[in-house]
Amino acid sequence: MEYEIRRGAARAVITSRGGGLRAFDVAGVSYVDGYGPGESPPMGAGAVLVPWPNRVAGAVWARDGERHELEVTEPARGNANHGLVRKRAWSLVAHDASAVTLEISVEPVPGWPFPFRTTVSYALDERGLTITHGVHNLGERPLPFGVGAHPYPRPGDADPDDCVLTLAASTHLPLDPERMVPSGPAVPVDGTGLDFRTGRPLRGVTLDHAFGGCVPDGQGLVRHSLGDVSVWADPVFSWVQVYTPDSFPGKGSTRAVAIEPMTCPPDALNSGTDLITLAPGESWTGRWGITPV
Repeated sequence: MEYEIRRGAARAVITSRGGGLRAFDVAGVSYVDGYGPGESPPMGAGAVLVPWPNRVAGAVWARDGERHELEVTEPARGNANHGLVRKRAWSLVAHDASAVTLEISVEPVPGWPFPFRTTVSYALDERGLTITHGVHNLGERPLPFGVGAHPYPRPGDADPDDCVLTLAASTHLPLDPERMVPSGPAVPVDGTGLDFRTGRPLRGVTLDHAFGGCVPDGQGLVRHSLGDVSVWADPVFSWVQVYTPDSFPGKGSTRAVAIEPMTCPPDALNSGTDLITLAPGESWTGRWGITPV
């Protein structure tokens, strides 16, 4: 199933598979690189990443002295990747002309003994598309988790390589290039080729990097941009993964760029860095969005 929402000239399409964003356009101009009806999301496009974004090293983690072994979902690197919900069917909660809400409940599975319910709402307004995530602890002990999303924001009809990439991040997390998991603590971007705070042309830049220390702007929001499209988020999304694959289905020689807001870094289930913890019965919400400039 998929659900279309509209407001004025803006349109978005959301799928029940993974609760993901398949398309977002304004006056016929696309502001995400998505995929066609009935297709599988390529390269994680539009995915919701709960209860952890990015990777768990070796698909193993521990909590309160208890070892947990997750399913290996990235066999080439031996990791558990992008949470538990991006390939599952979500249920419709509400749908009107300009907004839709989906939900899914996750029971304990090997490596994850914490039951929870998560929701995602997509709403169009005069500024663009706002996505609101919710997590509710259904269990009897504290729930550790992180939330992320995997959009490929598109700068309208412009070639991304002709655009400037700006990130609110003040640090980056060194990653093992073979396993793509952290190899050390976050370090400042000052004086490095990974400082995008004042904007840098994307052409010639290749990224698959986790950035942290994202600083809110004067409106209290973390804001990244690629050309004329902005990805904003509540301050709790203090991390962002940026990925520039060499190819993307339907793009030809033009690159796609993933700007992935995250509440915690890769392998946070092991490091504990910026994990959110909910007591039994507690709920959490956080927002991010895509705005054509």
